[in-house]
Amino acid sequence: MSQRTPLSRSLLAGAAALTALTLAACGTTEPAAETTPAEPEASAVTVTDARGEAVEIPAGVEDVVALEWVAVEHLQTVGIEPVGVADVAGYEDWAGVGAPLEGEPTDVGTRTEPSIDAIAALAPDLIVAVAGRDDAAYADLEAIAPVLVLQGADASAPLETMLDDLRLVGEATGGLEAAESAIADFEAHVAEVAAEVEEAGLAGTSLAHMDGYETGGQVEIRPYADGALLPAVFEEAGFVNGWPGEGDPQYGLGATDVEGLTALGDDTHIIYMTVGERDVFRDQLASNEIWTGLPTVQAGNVHRLPDGIWLFGGVDSMAAYLDAIVASLAPTP
Repeated sequence: MSQRTPLSRSLLAGAAALTALTLAACGTTEPAAETTPAEPEASAVTVTDARGEAVEIPAGVEDVVALEWVAVEHLQTVGIEPVGVADVAGYEDWAGVGAPLEGEPTDVGTRTEPSIDAIAALAPDLIVAVAGRDDAAYADLEAIAPVLVLQGADASAPLETMLDDLRLVGEATGGLEAAESAIADFEAHVAEVAAEVEEAGLAGTSLAHMDGYETGGQVEIRPYADGALLPAVFEEAGFVNGWPGEGDPQYGLGATDVEGLTALGDDTHIIYMTVGERDVFRDQLASNEIWTGLPTVQAGNVHRLPDGIWLFGGVDSMAAYLDAIVASLAPTP
């Protein structure tokens, strides 16, 4: 790089002086450079959670532990990768297709019994849980970090509750704009699916989503009644819920045995999801005369949806759920 000589510095100084005189003679001055105002610093926020508790959350939340899978999804939706997740392997099996896990979170135990020591070791800024734990459990967690408790579900307003929980996570973490954007995208996707359903001649199709379990050699069926999130979502797309029974006041889940399925309409499609090889509907019920005698089963209207879509999840999971239903039913006249 060349160095300036004293002469060159003198010439530059002279030129600068001449320029200043010329500007002064013209009665003008160099306009002041524009400055960009500094971004306001993030501040602590206080939100009211599902317990009715005012939770004060520090500014600049980054390290968050999620104790329920829907909380994981909500956090990712607003741009936060949790540093700790309850039952990482379970999440990847049951939810990882609809809402793939981001980052490499530490496993902090099970969803029902998270490890206090594992959570404390992460020194999180915030812990996000779902309603249903006892006060003592919250007290142990609050000794580590603020705890934000989501409603998780409410059979009186299932879809609205899910969206409000997402908004609450956004408000608590500075991601409310991202939450609202995701909700708008979800609602637009539902409208697109509704148009596909109408075009395919599937509008008004009766669906009954259910889980199946084998306990002590007995098959138990858990139908999703009115008030459950899944029927609330698929009804938005033009389907109807074909399960006539009632569900619990929080999740809208019912309970029946195989004989109870005789209450289904003949044209109701049974849809379900499981993980891996465990499939009660395909295996344990294959030789059950009540099951095989159901008109809808005889008509081939039983559909296993793809693994890995969390049935109690957020906007990404529910969008994937609708897509899976349409893909499963589309071949049906």
